[in-house]
Amino acid sequence: MSRLLAGQGVTVPIVPGILPILSTSQIKRFVALCGAELPPPLLSELERRGDDDASVSQFGIDYATRQCEELLREGAPGLHFYTLNKARSTTEVVKNLALERLAFGDAATV
Repeated sequence: MSRLLAGQGVTVPIVPGILPILSTSQIKRFVALCGAELPPPLLSELERRGDDDASVSQFGIDYATRQCEELLREGAPGLHFYTLNKARSTTEVVKNLALERLAFGDAATV
């Protein structure tokens, strides 16, 4: 993606924003407000979990962790997390990625 953007004259780093899924209703509302659509496999997985917010939240943590791993592996210059004042999921993603060590000067490997 960054090569494509560089070809268009974009010279500033683009930091992807991550919003871990907290509940099915929340993510459906959010994408509707943005005019976006959830990919069918993701929507199917969320609907399979129904109104079980604990299950959806854990799925959201795992899904966001995989997204972040791929983004960092592909050269994203960083990550911006949207917590919506509910930091538990983001905290779990950061732990999964071992990013909390960066605050103390250690290198994180993904």
